[in-house]
Amino acid sequence: MPSTTGTAPSGRAPGPAASEQARHRADDILFGERGSRVYALLTPRLLRGVYRRIAEDVADAAPTGGRLLDVGTGPGTMLDAIARYRPDLELRGADPSPGMVAEAGRRLGPLGAGARVLLGSSEELPFPDASFDTVLSTFSLHHWGDPAAAVPELHQVLRPGGRLVVYDVPQAPFRILARTAEDQGLFTGDTARSTLIRTPNPIAPAVVRFVRTATPLD
Repeated sequence: MPSTTGTAPSGRAPGPAASEQARHRADDILFGERGSRVYALLTPRLLRGVYRRIAEDVADAAPTGGRLLDVGTGPGTMLDAIARYRPDLELRGADPSPGMVAEAGRRLGPLGAGARVLLGSSEELPFPDASFDTVLSTFSLHHWGDPAAAVPELHQVLRPGGRLVVYDVPQAPFRILARTAEDQGLFTGDTARSTLIRTPNPIAPAVVRFVRTATPLD
């Protein structure tokens, strides 16, 4: 009799549906209210060197007085780090987890109106068209439900000539981003390159940095 629980029969690897269900369950645990609180406490310590390196990289390239969006911002750790280097930037974040949005609000509260985080996903962002000079994502791409659907949404909130910058582990679906961006003609740029970021903690010793420039719409 076929299984109706979503668990693969003994001796067989779980199918795509079961694997997707398991991923969603893991995300619910990690990004729920309690998981968000633990994540907000641990990641700044565990990935301090990586966050600092990325914040410096992004801060160096952002235009003076520009607007930056961090997609999948989590508890706002990266926005907080960027603000320390570039207080002139107007910072916004989006995350699909209410728990993470609440944690980000607590972390970024001292920055006032200069940094705000709203509920939203890479496929559905709560911001006007052409409102950002830089769209950033750090270690969230591998959680996106539909990276191909995210590409036009990311382009839509970027100003023409704005930069999309994505950092994640090498296993993240960068190929889907690159192929979709090329097929739809929404972004230009070189292929993703691997950048080794050295940190005292070996959790993320190798990070892929993916950069594209938004093309104007006809």
